[in-house]
Amino acid sequence: MRPLTDSLDSQQVGVSIARCEPGWRSKPHDHAADDHEEIYVLLEGEATVVIDDESVELETGDAVWISPTATRQIRNGDAESAFVLVSAPASQCRTATCADEPGSWATNGFIG
Repeated sequence: MRPLTDSLDSQQVGVSIARCEPGWRSKPHDHAADDHEEIYVLLEGEATVVIDDESVELETGDAVWISPTATRQIRNGDAESAFVLVSAPASQCRTATCADEPGSWATNGFIG
């Protein structure tokens, strides 16, 4: 994942780009402690986002809103996918030091 919040000089909204390898799954988690809601926008590929045990199938161009208290998990399909992740208020992870190394998105495209 590549946070873009600082490079965009955003104060209230967090923005990250995530590229997911085939078959990858995120850890189930919520953002109740941070009290930030999220919107996931699928830029390419197909993926499932599980929200409180309900599966939401996404195709390129689809988006889903997730409340702070909802447990969420990305389950990627058989091909690579890419998401824009938007959170408000902004996450504490605001710099590239929170991101993966090679194979991650940068502010100007894919690294790797």
